Amino acid sequence: MIHIALIGTNSICRLHAEGLLLFPGRCRITALVDIRPENAENFKKKYHLDCPVFSSHEELLSSGPAVDSVHICTPPFTHAPIAVDCMNAGKHVLVEKPMAASLSECDTMLEASRKNGVLLSVIAQNRFYSEINWVKSLIESGLLGKICCSHVRSYWWRGHEYYDTWWRGLWEKEGGGPTLNHAVHQIDLLNWIRGQMPSEVFSMLSNVLHDNSEVEDISLSLLKYRDKTLGDITGSVIHHGEGQALIFQCEYGKISFPWDIQANTAKPDGFPMENTILKQKINDRKRFIKPLIYEGHTGQIDNFLMAAERGTDPLITGIDGRNTLELITAIYKSGCLGQPVKLPIQPEDDFYTSHGMIQKMKAQTQNNF
Repeated sequence: MIHIALIGTNSICRLHAEGLLLFPGRCRITALVDIRPENAENFKKKYHLDCPVFSSHEELLSSGPAVDSVHICTPPFTHAPIAVDCMNAGKHVLVEKPMAASLSECDTMLEASRKNGVLLSVIAQNRFYSEINWVKSLIESGLLGKICCSHVRSYWWRGHEYYDTWWRGLWEKEGGGPTLNHAVHQIDLLNWIRGQMPSEVFSMLSNVLHDNSEVEDISLSLLKYRDKTLGDITGSVIHHGEGQALIFQCEYGKISFPWDIQANTAKPDGFPMENTILKQKINDRKRFIKPLIYEGHTGQIDNFLMAAERGTDPLITGIDGRNTLELITAIYKSGCLGQPVKLPIQPEDDFYTSHGMIQKMKAQTQNNF
């Protein structure tokens, strides 16, 4: 039986609680933590929990209730200090996206995980959907040939009031706009499916509709990989109709999430005609890919519990969370400096630390947004 504390009982925490409560024979929620204890008390009543409430993670760790693992559901700027304290106390950590506010903080978290022999995983629940697993499996099968170009469409829409929340829209608190807090999901999927990081990024950032926010509300980025293939990422909260998508244009066909496949072959003059044979092969193979039993947050929670039970790595590790943040950091650096940025980002780079990045981005915001 794994005993779990939920830290930060905000809206996203409900997905953690609802997932955990599906596995009563494997885990139990034994503590709630919130800087506003009354919120935690309401959460406790809503989910009929029998556990103590604490006003800080320090109070939790010093009080000694049975806790093996913590789920961190607080604003991004608090992730690293809470996670490191909990790992130093011997607790496994599952932290909401984004992993931390900077690459420096990610590395501190990774070191705490290694030093204490505990698990560290970052929420990337979109990996736990059957459709994206179809896409990954079919690309890995070789039927579509190599990936030539990839497209991330993180299209969201948020009204002006969205940034009235006390921590949103601030570089120090939220750490960024939709590039960090919305496109993070598709960027994780992109890295996972491609199996490599881009070598170079060029980006443009702007804030066109949210004057109560100092962060971007749209970013456009181009990616170049070492194998000469390309990609692009749009991170936005100004797109009506939303409609997120991840598209891979491969050597022999196109495959997308949400699910779509297209395939062409050449006529004698080189112009396209539909490749119905390949499309049929892809659909035939898809039928043999088993759907996931649990999806979304519940799927990742099941995987994290299994890792703790078996002493294995979870599907999504701290390294995965760091890779996602490194690509996002490169996007911000490029948008700030107005020039291409090469990866990896080194520790001596201003954008490696939260303080350095905030100072650079605030100056860019004042000059150009």
